[in-house]
Amino acid sequence: MVRQSPPTERVVQVLDHLVAHPHARFGLSELARDLDLSKPTCLGILTVLTDAGYLLRDPAGRTYGLGPALIVAGRAAQRGYAVGPVAHRHLTELSARLGVVCTASGVVGDRIAVLDVAGAHGSAAGARVGEVYPFAPPVGLMFVLWDRDERVECWLRREPTLPVRIDHERLRRVIDECRRTGYLVESHTRGGQRLYALMAGVVAHDLAPDLRELLGELVSSPGERVLLPDRWDTAGAHAVNLIAAPVYDAEGHQSLVVAAHLERDVDIVEVERIGDALVATADAITRELGGRRPVR
Repeated sequence: MVRQSPPTERVVQVLDHLVAHPHARFGLSELARDLDLSKPTCLGILTVLTDAGYLLRDPAGRTYGLGPALIVAGRAAQRGYAVGPVAHRHLTELSARLGVVCTASGVVGDRIAVLDVAGAHGSAAGARVGEVYPFAPPVGLMFVLWDRDERVECWLRREPTLPVRIDHERLRRVIDECRRTGYLVESHTRGGQRLYALMAGVVAHDLAPDLRELLGELVSSPGERVLLPDRWDTAGAHAVNLIAAPVYDAEGHQSLVVAAHLERDVDIVEVERIGDALVATADAITRELGGRRPVR
């Protein structure tokens, strides 16, 4: 049974609204109207959050904005998910060297969360810290494929976000190849990227069975978007969305995935150059955070 807590949901609603408008300040009446809350309820929430330091109140304008306690909470969350100064420094250096957006993401509960973004410019600037996606087939393969096989099987057993067909033979080839090279090369068509963005936005809601079935028919099998050597034309180029590599924790499990977002046509020589640079960056982060590669 899923237990609901309307009072807690209202607190989250207030915080989400202010986080979505970090540079704005709101009065009590405006917030109550925007969030469809009664003024007494809204005032009670604002008062408690202000007393705790999560919000600041401007006495002159009687308006509210984000407070310093959120900075402390955010930094603690970053440390907890291994995205602190160490990872950010390496991502920034890699982004400057490659001239692309680089991100670090990890699994938080039952969701994939974007934890850091460096070099947010160009078409990949849409990657934002705090974005979440479902961690269940067909989404999330790269967060388990460098881990032990039982982690992969556990992910495959999760209830799919959409009905998908799993090509186990190809999936095994993808896993073996990515473990051999140390990185993953993923290709999306622009339509495919839009589809997955839409899917990530709606999976948390109950979809009508016929809509779920329709979307499921459009979604490819996990690993289908990974480019394998037999699909590379050594004299040509392919549309590559991103290249990703794993960061490991002290027990040899994947803790993060760092990715370079290319979103352009590249040849195999450039893929190997960027892939090697990404693996070196991921290994450097692993070492500095006290992690280690798994023993297979």
